[in-house]
Amino acid sequence: METDLGLIRVELYPEKAPITVANFLRYVDENRYEDAHFYRVVHMGNQLNNDVKIQVIQGGLGFDNHPLELPPIIHETTTETGIKHKNGTISMARLDPGTASSEIFICINDQPDLDFDGKRNPDGQGFAAFGKVVSGMEFVRQIQQLPETGQMLEKTVKIINIEKVINR
Repeated sequence: METDLGLIRVELYPEKAPITVANFLRYVDENRYEDAHFYRVVHMGNQLNNDVKIQVIQGGLGFDNHPLELPPIIHETTTETGIKHKNGTISMARLDPGTASSEIFICINDQPDLDFDGKRNPDGQGFAAFGKVVSGMEFVRQIQQLPETGQMLEKTVKIINIEKVINR
């Protein structure tokens, strides 16, 4: 994942989260992330109204309906996949379970309240984790520290390219 700030390499877990990985790779393979960018940052200082604090950066096609957005996918919980929201975990953003489609986030530090039975969402279903950053966390942290207003970056960070690399 090439960004304005640098390269973020992500390892995916299709054997553990097949639906979520297939969704992400469909976006990549069909060039649906051509307008993708990181636009939201959550850190300890910008979530005053939240009792449960998290630290993530969020990106994708954005909050508004986008012509390249695919239909939502079935929610794979962390109890089903065994993938916890640890430092560097990549996961699907969502509102209700079964509404995730194009939006992703990357955890900064361990975020157990994003797992199944976590306290961040009232439904307790957590988020669908599907991989982890294997290099480039320094760029994730740089993005999180950029100027923002109300968690929205003042200047988004473009995802220039996402390329699939198959390691054998």
